Amino acid sequence: MRDYDEVTAFLGEWGPFQRLIFFVLSASIIPNGFNGISVVFLAAVPEHHCRVPASANLSSEWRNHSIPLQDSSELVRQCRRYRLAALTNFSAQGLLPGRDVNLSQVELEPCLDGWEYSQDTYLTTIITEWDLVCEDDWKAPLTTSLFFVGVLIGSFISGQLSDKFGRKNILFVTMGMQTGFSFLQVFATSYEMFSVLFVLVGMGQISNYVAAFVLGTEILGKSGRIIFSTLGVCIFYAIGYMFLPLVAYFIREWRMLMLALTLPGLLCFPLWWVIPESPRWLLSQGRLKEAEAIIRKAAKINGIVGPPIIFDPMELQDLHSRKQQSHSILDLLRTQNIRIVTIMSIILWMTISVGYFGLSLDTPNLHGDNYVNCFLSGLIEVPAYVIAWLLLQNLPRRYSMSAALFLGGSVLLFIQLVPPGLYILSNGLVMIGKFGITCAFAMVYVYTAELYPTVVRNMGVGASSMASRLGSILSPYFVYLGAYDRFLPYILMGSLTVLTAILTLFLPESFGFPLPDTIDQMLRVKGIKYRQTPSSSSSDSTILKEGEERHAVIKSTAL
Repeated sequence: MRDYDEVTAFLGEWGPFQRLIFFVLSASIIPNGFNGISVVFLAAVPEHHCRVPASANLSSEWRNHSIPLQDSSELVRQCRRYRLAALTNFSAQGLLPGRDVNLSQVELEPCLDGWEYSQDTYLTTIITEWDLVCEDDWKAPLTTSLFFVGVLIGSFISGQLSDKFGRKNILFVTMGMQTGFSFLQVFATSYEMFSVLFVLVGMGQISNYVAAFVLGTEILGKSGRIIFSTLGVCIFYAIGYMFLPLVAYFIREWRMLMLALTLPGLLCFPLWWVIPESPRWLLSQGRLKEAEAIIRKAAKINGIVGPPIIFDPMELQDLHSRKQQSHSILDLLRTQNIRIVTIMSIILWMTISVGYFGLSLDTPNLHGDNYVNCFLSGLIEVPAYVIAWLLLQNLPRRYSMSAALFLGGSVLLFIQLVPPGLYILSNGLVMIGKFGITCAFAMVYVYTAELYPTVVRNMGVGASSMASRLGSILSPYFVYLGAYDRFLPYILMGSLTVLTAILTLFLPESFGFPLPDTIDQMLRVKGIKYRQTPSSSSSDSTILKEGEERHAVIKSTAL
C-alpha cells in the first residue's frame, strides 16, 4: 500500500489548510502554559506573623513586642509569639519590655489565634485562605505535586483513549475537563477539595496536550509537522506561560485569578467546527469515506482539485490484513544495550524535569518583582525552543544535549558564589540555567525517539516520559528545601544536571543515521564492550547502507 504522505502529497506542504491547522492547534496549547505554573501565584506565601487578638489585655508597648525578632535581624518570626499570658501579667504590673523584662527569657508559644498576612503583594492566596504555613507549610508543595500526579495519570490513559475514540473527540473532552475543573476550583471550600480538583485539572491538561500534538502531526505534512512539533506547540506553550504573570499582576485575589485563567479555555471550544478529525485515525478505523471527505475539503481550501479516487479500498483492506509482531514493556530490558539506553533515558528525563519545573516554580523566591521574574522565566523559553530547533537540524544530538545541560547546571552552581548585593547577576544566572534546561527539554523528545527502534519506540518514549512525570512530582520539594537554605535547591539541581550532561555523552549518536527498526539495529552505547553476533553485524551494515530520507520522520513523532 502507498504511504499516507504519498497519497495526500497533492495537497502540498504549507497551504492555507495546513497553516490553519498549525495555528489553531498551537493556540489550543496556550492554556496548558499557565495551568500548572499558576500555582506560583495561587499558592504564593506572603509575609506573615502570629495574630495577637484584640481581646488580649495588652498595653501598646507589649502588643508591639509580642512577636519576637529572629536572630537580631529585622525579620519577624512567622510561627511563634511570646506567651500572651506572661505578657498580660507584665502589662498589668506596668513593666516595660526590654527595660524591666528581658524578652529572651520569655517563653514562646505557637500561633494559637492564627496569622496576619501582608497584603502588599497578594490580597489572598490559598495559603492565606486555609493557613498553609508553619506546621502545615508542607501542604503547599503537595498541592503542586498532586497536579503533576494528575499529569502522570493522564499520560497513562490519554493515548489509549485517543486511539479508541479519536483524536478530535479526546482533544475537546479534555479541554472541557481542564476548563471545567479549573472553574470548580474557584468555589473550593477547603484545601482538600482544591487539591483533588487540581489532580483532575492535571489529567485534562496533559491529555489535551497529547491529543493536540498527535492530531497536528497526523494531519500536517512532513515539513509542517517538524515545525509544529518543535516550534509550534512549544512557543505557544511559552506564550501561555508569559500570559500568566500579566493577568496575575492585575488580579491579586486568588479566586478571581483562577476564574480569569479559566476563561481562555472557553475560547477554544468554537474550534470544534474548524479542527477536523485525523484522516489517519479514520483510516485505521476503516472509515474511508469520512477520511476522504476531510482530504477533499482540505484540497478545496488549498484551491486544489484532488484525484477522482484518493484512498483505494483494496489498499486499505491489504493494510488491515497485515499482522504486526507484538512487543511488551519487557523488550526495553531485553538486551544489554537497550537496557542501558532505557536506564540512561529515565535518568535524563527525570533530571531535566526536576530542573525545568523546579526553576519555574522557584521564581517567587528570586530577588525583585515576582511578576517580572515569572514573565522572564516564560520569555526565556522562546529563544531556547528556537535554538533547540536549530541544533536538531544541524548538529549531533548528544553533544547538543550535553552542552545545553552543562550550561544549565553549571550556572546554577555558580549562583552561590555571587555576592549578596548582586541580585541582577544571580537572577540572570537562574534565567540562563532555565534557558539551558528548557533547550534540553525540547531536544530530548526527538533524541530519545531516535534511539529506540520502531518496534518499541512508543513504549521507550512513554517510559521516559513517565520518568519525567515523576521528576515533576518531586520538583516542588526541591523548591521547598530553599526554606532551609536559599542555595540548596540550586546546588542539588545544578549538580544533578551537570552529572546528567556527562552521562549523556555515553549515549549513542543518532544524527545522520536512519531510524532503527529492530532492537538489533540500535546504535551502541559508548564505553560498553559487546560480543559481535551475526544478527547485529548484518543490521549494522544495513544501517550504513540505508538512506537518510527516513531520518526526518522522527521529528514528527517526538511524543
